[in-house]
Amino acid sequence: MAETESSPITHPKQSDQEAQPMGDTKQGGWITLPFIAGSMLGLGLAINGTSSNLQIYLIKEYNVESIDAAQIANIVRGSLNFLPLAGAILSDSYFGYFPVILAGGAINVLAFVLFTLSAALPSLRPPPCPTPSTAACKHGTPGQLAVLYAAVLLLAIGTGGTRFNVATMGADQFSSSRDQDTFFNWYFVFLYTSFLIGDTAIVYLQDGVSWALGFGVCLAATGFSLALLLAGARYYRKPAPKGSPYAELARVVVAAVRKGRADVGSARYYVGDDGSIADSAGEGAPSKRLRFLNRAAMITASDNAMETPPGGRRTGSWRLCTVQQVEDLKSLLGVLPVWSAGITLSVSIGVMIGMIVLQALAMDRSIGDHFKIPAGSITVCTLVAFIAVTPFLDRVVFPLWRRIAGTPPSALQRVGLGHVVNIAGMVVAALVERRRLGIVRELHGAEEATGWVTPMSVLWLVLPLAVVGIGEALHFPGNMAFYYMEFPKSLRSLATAMAPLLIAMGFYLGTVYVDVVRRVTPWLPGNINQGRLDNVYWTLAVVVTINFGYFLVCARRYKYQDQSSKITM
Repeated sequence: MAETESSPITHPKQSDQEAQPMGDTKQGGWITLPFIAGSMLGLGLAINGTSSNLQIYLIKEYNVESIDAAQIANIVRGSLNFLPLAGAILSDSYFGYFPVILAGGAINVLAFVLFTLSAALPSLRPPPCPTPSTAACKHGTPGQLAVLYAAVLLLAIGTGGTRFNVATMGADQFSSSRDQDTFFNWYFVFLYTSFLIGDTAIVYLQDGVSWALGFGVCLAATGFSLALLLAGARYYRKPAPKGSPYAELARVVVAAVRKGRADVGSARYYVGDDGSIADSAGEGAPSKRLRFLNRAAMITASDNAMETPPGGRRTGSWRLCTVQQVEDLKSLLGVLPVWSAGITLSVSIGVMIGMIVLQALAMDRSIGDHFKIPAGSITVCTLVAFIAVTPFLDRVVFPLWRRIAGTPPSALQRVGLGHVVNIAGMVVAALVERRRLGIVRELHGAEEATGWVTPMSVLWLVLPLAVVGIGEALHFPGNMAFYYMEFPKSLRSLATAMAPLLIAMGFYLGTVYVDVVRRVTPWLPGNINQGRLDNVYWTLAVVVTINFGYFLVCARRYKYQDQSSKITM
């Protein structure tokens, strides 16, 4: 399928003809941008900085064993990407996005109140330990851990209400696709800026100066964001919720099952609420793929009895659906195999993010004589690579591809390239860790000392992180564009959530992968200097290579909604 040369991240939009004004014409427009962007900036830096540094907080302040801390942090990262999907569904179907965003912002404020208290009050933490995460250290009491995990839970719930809904609210302030495009450009500028500030300044304040000060700044930022959001309330368009499109999908399944034994030899199909009907070979009939679902739109004798006075039929009875509703469900089911090919890719990235922070703790993080890179900040290299390479791909690589091939790379081709680059990232990570372990082994007995720092610069970790970031610049926007184009219009909010849902699955299943590795191999002991983390990366490289083959099969077999846009992988 052909793609334009514009940034793939900004593809989620509608045409000028489709865009409709919403609400009072005096509301909306560019006057809302400072309020929305400012609130997003404050929330983003606080949430991202804390999630990036949570692993270090658990190790240093709660004496959690290093691998366990990585597992907990990955579960939290997964929740921060999964719960926004629930928030989007609630806002779309029931409450509207503004009340959900306000509730999420308020919950985030409560979360950082608890985080600040946990860092400021010694009674809410276990006693300090000279060598954290060792067996001799005292762990947190049930009461102390309850406060900590309550803060983490509130952070995830609050993020669920704000992350996707802020983007939706911002786009809805504009009626033309051109203005929406410009908004999305600014949205990602502020989003990535908040991530950079969170991964650097906030992490440094927490880890390098004072945890209480760092969390206090996060509390102030979230409080400011909530106040700014409320200050602009009179300017926002607030369209009413449109009802749940997911109930319609469920009706298709139920209706098809209820008519499972019906004769489809000379079937007639219900096309729309205007009463139009199509026969099995006529225009408007459902497609032949997943034929069983076609029964949901098939008109039977009992359906004839459901006719309304104007000639239409009631489709909310869980027995009769329109052809379009059937095709919408088929579109969703058709995308799932391609989507599933991204799960293993996300698992590899999730495992790497958790483990590479532990590598940073065991390496020389000094820059000059007076500055030490916080271990939690090292993952910002992935984001920097993503930001740096995206315009290069957009302005140089993709236009060159178009000149050579005659068409720009399709969304799935970009995703495929991202798979290949990610494989290379796992290989580079394995090679860097093998070099680090080689230095440890050369210094006999060094691996026995918990917390011993390898005389190897942490900047070596920039290599695998940068390669993985380049891969993300290919497969993440490619996935976003693919889902948005292939999903039915009624499920566009779900389409934009599919890629973040992959990230959540990656972190969740990454914890399962690490747990299995710890149970069946000696590669991941509490002290990674005694382990074989390089073997973990080599295994991931093999698994994602096999998964790439699975992706190619799914991509070749996929049937596009618009066959004229198909480009062979």
